[in-house]
Amino acid sequence: MDKNVGDTDKLVRTLVGAVLGTVSLATLAGAVPLPEIASPILGVVSLVMLVTAATGTCGMYSLLGVDTCSVAGEKTR
Repeated sequence: MDKNVGDTDKLVRTLVGAVLGTVSLATLAGAVPLPEIASPILGVVSLVMLVTAATGTCGMYSLLGVDTCSVAGEKTR
């Protein structure tokens, strides 16, 4: 699968994934007043964001034809 996630997109996905993971764990610990169902949902979304940032590919982007790689040489990494 071709890489379709650019450097800025990777950074945003990493930051959002880390924040969602932290909120998920805080919800699980009772430090954040969210319903208990929010913890696993936030955890899964966090993992998806972090995995797509690490791999540089996003399945949803592939389906929609989106490519945030700004440089053509970036796709070969």
